[in-house]
Amino acid sequence: MALFKRKLFSRDSAPQFIVGLASSGLPWPIRWILGTRIVSRIVFLLVPVLITIGVLTLDWSNGWPRFSVNRERAIEVGEAAKGLANEVRDQIPDGIAEKVRERLPEGLALDRWSSVTAASHEASSHAPRELDIAAPAGHEFASTIRIASFNIQVLGTSKAGKPPVMNVLAKVVRRFDIVAIQELRTNDASVMESFISLINAEGGGYRYLVGPRLGRTSSKEQYVFVYDSTRIDVDPQSLLTVADPQDYLHREPTMARFQVRSNSMQPGFSFILANIHTDPDETDTELDALDDVFVLLQQNGWREDDVILLGDLNVSYRELGELGRLPNIASTVHGEPTNTRGTKSYDNIVFDRLATSEFTGTAGILNLQQEFGLSMDQAIEVSDHLPIWAEFDAYEHGVEVPVASRPVESPTGSGQARIVENPLLRPRGYQR
Repeated sequence: MALFKRKLFSRDSAPQFIVGLASSGLPWPIRWILGTRIVSRIVFLLVPVLITIGVLTLDWSNGWPRFSVNRERAIEVGEAAKGLANEVRDQIPDGIAEKVRERLPEGLALDRWSSVTAASHEASSHAPRELDIAAPAGHEFASTIRIASFNIQVLGTSKAGKPPVMNVLAKVVRRFDIVAIQELRTNDASVMESFISLINAEGGGYRYLVGPRLGRTSSKEQYVFVYDSTRIDVDPQSLLTVADPQDYLHREPTMARFQVRSNSMQPGFSFILANIHTDPDETDTELDALDDVFVLLQQNGWREDDVILLGDLNVSYRELGELGRLPNIASTVHGEPTNTRGTKSYDNIVFDRLATSEFTGTAGILNLQQEFGLSMDQAIEVSDHLPIWAEFDAYEHGVEVPVASRPVESPTGSGQARIVENPLLRPRGYQR
């Protein structure tokens, strides 16, 4: 035992030896980090715990130790730990929290959401300006945001005249930081103005951006982005509709660039959302065109690597065509029904899993009947689609150019999308 203790705390300790052996197949920079004294001891003590709770699996089948990670179990454990931490923090009296803040070294911050975090990122030309990231009075910053997509079936004057329906829709929007809406069908601007007023009736700060009327027939639609302006900044000049000179798309996507407000030196998560509603009779053509739209949106002039395409695609994740064959493409809905009757999977949120590492792995579909106690007929009256959503880290994982936070002309934050002049879609006859 004495010999083992001397080995454990010697220059080349037992944990260093064992961790070095277990990490032999990893790149040398990672092996070097894992092999340091402090890290190797932490790993040495942590690995048995992770194996016990099912996050790690140890395989000795080839004579060498190999570890594999159970991602679903890791997410489950992480969510449980986050919930426990929030419960503990909620029990801390405000007076004690204030005393802790006073004793923290300069550069550290304590809040009820993110615990203690170090402001390790120095201010730079890429960091949001202080004016942009200031929090509204009384507003707390959460560590994540939720982005939703919702095809609100024929949102117009008829639906706006049904208070029970509009109250449910307002409750849905309040659950998310941004909602991309499809199927706004009206010439009456007061429909969205009244809807936003209803959403904010309980003291919210939601605004909206609306694109032009699109479609080949007389029945035209508009795309809408509704966002919580107390948490999200948007550049109205980034509201654009993709040009489609070859007419591959029935309703061209409308896009805008957003950024989460930050209460630290670390920039908030910034991203481009592209709102889309495909024609159910032309999904083969449209999905094969949307891959070009997605790639070229990634080559935007803001150096923005996070592009999220979301909406009613009218196909399941297995039928995304060329869009689904892009490298590293990910979708949040994997065949679960997204129509209200529970029979079809139409809606999805799509992004590059490597570029958008801010995705937390948490996503879902909001069941209107279960959440609001509706009958099937009542739920169908709200919409024939269900809202889908995904959760993202509120802080940027990469270095990004900040979104310019500029006031919009309308008091509620509406704006009309303009057409992107340069054609983004390939000419007819293009061969990959």
